[in-house]
Amino acid sequence: MEKLKDINELKYDEKGLVPAVIQDHKSNEVLMVGYMNKESLSITLKEGRTCFWSRSRQTLWRKGETSGNIQYVKEIYADCDKDALLIKVEQIGPACHTGNRSCFFNEILSKGEK
Repeated sequence: MEKLKDINELKYDEKGLVPAVIQDHKSNEVLMVGYMNKESLSITLKEGRTCFWSRSRQTLWRKGETSGNIQYVKEIYADCDKDALLIKVEQIGPACHTGNRSCFFNEILSKGEK
């Protein structure tokens, strides 16, 4: 397994962002997808809690800052192209602002359907 030495090795998009898939570190359930810039990723690494860049508000937001639904970072991986992140977390409370544990509850195709 290779280890990134510097977050500048990541391939950020034209807006300076990289998508971050947030996954429960025990169950591997996908909880949400957020976007990070260099500053939010640096904060995440320093504080051990997820911090994202809000594309709608154009500002940093620390997950759980107002709700208390904190994500404690356990592991971080970059994909093979270094243009996406997988962040494994201990999720405290629901991950979704709707109150659902995961943001992925809108079913499009269920198991066994064609």
